[in-house]
Amino acid sequence: MDDGVGLRERKKLRTRRALVEAALRLFSEKGYEETTVAEIAAAVDVSTRTFFSYFASKEDVVFFDSAVRMREAIAVMRDRRPGEGPIDLLMRVVKGVGADHELTVALTPVRTRLIMTVPALQARALLLMFGTQRVLAAELCRAYPGEIDDTEAAAIVGAVIGAAQIATMISLERGDAPERVIAEALRAIDIAAGDLGAIGRRPGAGERGPRNGAPR
Repeated sequence: MDDGVGLRERKKLRTRRALVEAALRLFSEKGYEETTVAEIAAAVDVSTRTFFSYFASKEDVVFFDSAVRMREAIAVMRDRRPGEGPIDLLMRVVKGVGADHELTVALTPVRTRLIMTVPALQARALLLMFGTQRVLAAELCRAYPGEIDDTEAAAIVGAVIGAAQIATMISLERGDAPERVIAEALRAIDIAAGDLGAIGRRPGAGERGPRNGAPR
């Protein structure tokens, strides 16, 4: 029985992967708007009904790994290591989540080009980006109760995630290989981290201090 379940799951994963690869190939060749769900399904030799059992829309195919990567990120953030500072935890999330997903890495260039040129995908990407950052900031505060506040969490998340995303886009525009794109994103993260490492480690971290340099 277990072997049967395993075989079914593997078949589902293969079908899902085939749909993603076929969709992104067709989007690149024909254009996003010009490609139909029926054409994607036909390329994998499945029905449109089967397509919709995996994805709710064409947009969802482009962002095929968003949900699982978010689950992985939350799991890491809820497993804070002893002595691990906020910036270290977030960097562990960014550098680790999705890093071993071969399909994500392989499709990063074509997917990013689509997102940068298709208005509907740009809008979806922005919604996902802001939603992701809000969740990560909330999880960071949850991992460090009383040590950092909402603004500090927002600063850490915004700096690290923003640096990685912009570096990725610039690297892709240069035509870098996927491995170089990832390396540049990680380098940007290291640079952005900078003095942020002090947040959550100094006395009184998380307290809202006086503004405009006024004495305490």
